[in-house]
Amino acid sequence: MSVFDLNCKKCARLSDFLESLRQDYPDYHNLPVAPFGVKQPQLLVVGLAPGMHGANATGRPFTGDHAGILLYETLYQYGFSIAPVSVSKVDGLKLIQCCITNAVKCLPPENKPTTPEIHECNQFLRHEIKAIKKGAVILALGTIAHKAVLRAFDCKQSQYKFAHGAQYQLDNNFILLDSYHCSRYNTQTKRLTTDMFQQIFQQARTIIDAF
Repeated sequence: MSVFDLNCKKCARLSDFLESLRQDYPDYHNLPVAPFGVKQPQLLVVGLAPGMHGANATGRPFTGDHAGILLYETLYQYGFSIAPVSVSKVDGLKLIQCCITNAVKCLPPENKPTTPEIHECNQFLRHEIKAIKKGAVILALGTIAHKAVLRAFDCKQSQYKFAHGAQYQLDNNFILLDSYHCSRYNTQTKRLTTDMFQQIFQQARTIIDAF
């Protein structure tokens, strides 16, 4: 297991892609994006990867793009954030009981990481999970995040099917919750509605408050 490395270049395709973006977007972060939040969260939110003009630009997960709008509003509504909007790394925002990370720390071309890249980056997610309190809720946003969490626990994928609203107990009393990703596509097509997303966070809040 490895601690997050801002200068990681283990995936040549991703490293080369970020290097090329530094010429077109010199003011962007264009590096692996670190987790954001408290060190020992009771809720760990796991996304897919940084967005081109979101986390890759700002250096904070789900900040600066459409996907982050619903996420941060909902975190605030359920008491996991001090404010409903995340603007930049220096906006003073703080999370409560919560940390946000991604299955893949670097922006992939066309937002599509390869399977080897997902597996390579899993060492960082393993470390993040090992560092948090036993019994915490891990919220996977989308299938790739779901599978990455299971890999971090060495679980058999076939025994834990992804489904919006699914809830599983993992080793050390960790709870895995699944939600559709709060991407622009999912929210605009109504695959994921605000009510659906809020229900997931209500599940998480209920579990945490009862622990």
